[in-house]
Amino acid sequence: MQPHPLTTERESIAQETIAAISTPPGRGGIGIVRLSGPHALEIAQGLIRLKGSLSTPPNEQQAHRGARLEHTRARLAEIPDPEEPESGRAIDEAVVTYFAAPHTYTGEDLVEIAAHGSPVILELLVRQALRAGARLARPGEFTERAFLSGRIDLTQAEAVRDLIEAQTLYQARIAAEQMGGSLSRRVQPAKEKLVELIALLEAGIDFAEDDVDVTPNEEIVTWIDTIAGELGLLARSFEHGRLVHAGLRLAIVGRPNVGKSSLFNRLLEKERAIVTASPGTTRDLVTERLSLGGIPVELVDTAGLREATDEAEAIGVRKTRETLAEADVVLVVLDASVPLREDEQSLIASLAGRRALVARNKCDLELAADVSPALPLAAVATSAQTGEGVAELREALASVVKHPGGESESGMLTALRHFEAVTGAIGSLGAARDAVPAKVPHEMLLLDLYGALRHLDGLTGETTADDILNRIFSTFCIGK
Repeated sequence: MQPHPLTTERESIAQETIAAISTPPGRGGIGIVRLSGPHALEIAQGLIRLKGSLSTPPNEQQAHRGARLEHTRARLAEIPDPEEPESGRAIDEAVVTYFAAPHTYTGEDLVEIAAHGSPVILELLVRQALRAGARLARPGEFTERAFLSGRIDLTQAEAVRDLIEAQTLYQARIAAEQMGGSLSRRVQPAKEKLVELIALLEAGIDFAEDDVDVTPNEEIVTWIDTIAGELGLLARSFEHGRLVHAGLRLAIVGRPNVGKSSLFNRLLEKERAIVTASPGTTRDLVTERLSLGGIPVELVDTAGLREATDEAEAIGVRKTRETLAEADVVLVVLDASVPLREDEQSLIASLAGRRALVARNKCDLELAADVSPALPLAAVATSAQTGEGVAELREALASVVKHPGGESESGMLTALRHFEAVTGAIGSLGAARDAVPAKVPHEMLLLDLYGALRHLDGLTGETTADDILNRIFSTFCIGK
């Protein structure tokens, strides 16, 4: 019997100690070098100089951070001068923390050396660790070891990367929930039902001669429909989850001189776009990032939509139309002081069914009598000149981008890989359901059910291929 590839991987890394700088490149107040593996403690003690053993310090120097970390040890140490190691001279001081296996991030002995954030000192520590027998860690290898040791599943490992890359507090909150296993917990009930159904069918096949009841077709269909229904709800969360993960594009469009650039600046709370009284000032796309409802948004100020008067403006109008077609959310800006034009009515009508909002700008001026016919989109009165209505516009935009469909935010799908695993399982369940009324033998039905189970196992990592693991962890930064 061939060993499972993950078992082989665990056995190979168990013999190696890895080292890397875990803080971002550059200079800073603190820089951390991390070691993990069977010889982490031995190698670390060769890099520093302290009184007593790193693994058994005085009680008053122990660092406790919750019941799980009772084995954690933190000590003040010196980093000896490498050119004169016997002189007793030090080139830096550091706080060295020892985490004893198995209660560590990686599940192995782990040491962190927190020195001053000089690249010279940190690189020296790493070079000395490599000379002492450590290997330079690959990107994401510390988290990969946490996964391979069973400390976390694959969705939790991916959430570590998402938390590091979070641009908003909302993104960080969702990533933290997934680090805590929220997605795994949401998948688990459906997975348990699927395993139970497989067990029932297997029992009916294996013990048919012992009068074990064969599960009726109607009951099999009910089981499959229940499991597929739960997974379907999870799959629908991807629409919102992908926006939380990747952000979205919001295009500000309208005719020239309606105040698009002024509103753009108001939403950003800084003078980013050039604003003049002359129509057609904006010729090219102007982009900037901001947070709306905790979701990162690329805000795009566009050229005014009208018949172009020259080649440069024609290019700008073409780019505006392309951006309008590709945008996740559209903000149509109208001049509330003049009657609504026919081309503006057509633009608004074309956005029905999309995520879009209308800003009736220049509300500080005398309003046109027929400016507000029934519109198929929600509208907010604003004045980019005075700031009136801008806060309400920001709230309205946040509600548009943050809660599409009202799906649960706990344990949502945020990555395409997650979505494909869940939809793959749903597809296999659908094939099994179609086979039931055709009276396909249960041995064949089980092939589809096992296929669904493999998809769900791939989501959390139980049966994930090595190439997928390598692709996932290679996107991490070195030292994490």
